[in-house]
Amino acid sequence: MHKYFQSEFWYLDISLWTLLMANIISTYFIISDSLSLMTVLFIYWGQSVIIGLFNFIRMLNLKEYSTNNVKINNLPIKPSAGIKIFLALFFAFHYGLFHIGYLFFLIFGLVFNNLMSLGVDSKIDFLFVFLAILIFFGHHLFSYIYNRFKEHERAAKKVNIGRLMFFPYLRIVPMHAIIMFGILFSESISLIVFLILKTLADIAMHFIEHKS
Repeated sequence: MHKYFQSEFWYLDISLWTLLMANIISTYFIISDSLSLMTVLFIYWGQSVIIGLFNFIRMLNLKEYSTNNVKINNLPIKPSAGIKIFLALFFAFHYGLFHIGYLFFLIFGLVFNNLMSLGVDSKIDFLFVFLAILIFFGHHLFSYIYNRFKEHERAAKKVNIGRLMFFPYLRIVPMHAIIMFGILFSESISLIVFLILKTLADIAMHFIEHKS
């Protein structure tokens, strides 16, 4: 069992419950309004970008951190202001390229579906996309402020910057799964699977980012 659950008061983590609430609210409206899978994918893409933004900010604001198992050109590195900025910029560049690629893939899939008349619901509710992303932005802003305060209380515990760089990439797994395997199933099944994977990825990242 993850040591996070071994804590007697893990359920008092307010940021965990705001995360679950944001997912529950968006999932409810997605299902009740029968929104398309494309709408959900654009929401997910937007939330991923928000997570990358706050992760970049958090890396730049690190004061004490560990570089264990982090290497550049196969050489170990030591914590310094220059290394921190370099790794933060490298993360922003690499993570950003991933999401630029996904954005083009989503747009291409949308155009291809419309041109070929594949029968997949490609209607996108852009108002809901905006509102859902706004809800997730509110959660991640609160989570960043809330957990930054908690980190000051745990000042003696150094964050591993390599692990901090890695955790947002867990969000890519559900999107890969839907893109590669979603075509094998009906859109409704793909949507349900996607929402489950998305919520699990959100929770896993929360544990890794704030509790590991």
